[in-house]
Amino acid sequence: MPVRTGKQYIDGLSERPPNLYMSGKKVKDATKEPGLMGGIKTLARLYDLQHDPKTGKDMTYKSPTTGDQVGLSFLTPKTHEDLDRRREMMRNWAKITCGMMGRTPDFLNVSLMSMAAAGKYFGQNRPEFEKNIQDYYEMVREEDLVLTHTLVNIQRNRSGAATALDDSVELALSVVKETDEGIIVHGARVLATLPIADEIAVYPARSHRLPTGAPGRTSFAFAIPCDTPGLKFQCREPFDLERSNFDHPLGSRFEEMDALAFFDNVLVPWERVFLYGDVDMCNNMSLRTHQYLHSGHQVVTKNVVKCEFILGLANLMVNTLGSQEMPQVHGMMAEIIENLEITKALLRAAEVDAELDEWGVMCPVDISLMVARQQFINMYPRMGEILHLLGSSSLMAVPTEADFRGPLAEDINKYLETDFSSAKDRVRLFRLAWDTCCSAFGSRQILYERFFQGDRNRNVVIMNTRYDKEPMSQFVLDFLNQE
Repeated sequence: MPVRTGKQYIDGLSERPPNLYMSGKKVKDATKEPGLMGGIKTLARLYDLQHDPKTGKDMTYKSPTTGDQVGLSFLTPKTHEDLDRRREMMRNWAKITCGMMGRTPDFLNVSLMSMAAAGKYFGQNRPEFEKNIQDYYEMVREEDLVLTHTLVNIQRNRSGAATALDDSVELALSVVKETDEGIIVHGARVLATLPIADEIAVYPARSHRLPTGAPGRTSFAFAIPCDTPGLKFQCREPFDLERSNFDHPLGSRFEEMDALAFFDNVLVPWERVFLYGDVDMCNNMSLRTHQYLHSGHQVVTKNVVKCEFILGLANLMVNTLGSQEMPQVHGMMAEIIENLEITKALLRAAEVDAELDEWGVMCPVDISLMVARQQFINMYPRMGEILHLLGSSSLMAVPTEADFRGPLAEDINKYLETDFSSAKDRVRLFRLAWDTCCSAFGSRQILYERFFQGDRNRNVVIMNTRYDKEPMSQFVLDFLNQE
């Protein structure tokens, strides 16, 4: 079938609702659930963008198997031009969300594409696994499904000597039985962001390797529908507070939700299993398939848009307050500009230096993406702090939309007006700033960007270990050996 519309995505969630639990109860229909509806409507907008006469041609390509138009994030890039096309498609989606939804469907679409392209990796020990991953990719592409994923086991003890497999109550997701139909898995995983999805993918995390000697029953990769019996998602408290777009302009639109995933003796059919029983293959899956490069390409594209949004917001704030000529404001604005331009440059470098990998896929350069993602761990919290400093008490002087119709409306309009803005425009802008850096939604964004890229300490070990420093060392030695 061709690319889905927003209505088809919503109808799919209603017909096969994921097993969500939130605020002490089971969610009967996520599409009608306060706290989730806003994010679902935004995802529907993304799908509708694929049908927009102005943008549709930039969002889709012809399926190699059916000839239908399918989402461009599923494209297997073979050239630099393919990477450019895909980046523009991902950028279009990121602009709809202001970069505030990190797990839009393109994030996992590009990951799944890279796994399918490297199908022979999955089939090394069991040839049927190659067909499984390729068939699954084709199904998701042709049906235009939304995926969530979960990668990491819950840890009871986070000391340096402990691992997520060192527990006495078998928390770690494991295979507990094999049957003719498939494997039975039991345990829990964190963190499934965007559980308002059709399917969940479970595969190894590059940054959380299984320890040497880990049992084979803990090493696997698979995907199943989100309404599979025994699979349950425990959602956190929603940050869509059921307020208007004026009061909470981001939270009311872009709540993607985060959830714990509980697997209670869940059957995974054999045709949905992609890896099983080989610890080394699981640990090396991301590196060998280059999945992390393609998901990183999506992440850094989103981060560029997020920087652009923060810069535009900061500029409007200082212009509204008339503080744009203050020396300290120049410094803080320049800092945001630096963040934007550094991120853009690293993204472009990753694309320009891209090369075909062993599977015939054009891959962005890893080090540029790694540096961009590492830098953003520090950049985004700092940009939130800059908004605090630029906004100051104006971030607190933010009556609600209802107050503009209330008994003090005349006073609000009189006293909150600036020389550059009406009171209502000022409050609308600063409520947006509040939702960006102060509200529960805004705080979650900062937490997300701190840890979504992976543990910084672990990442720097990976970067330093993999970076080829020998040419630089030789450069210095050659200088020392000069006569």
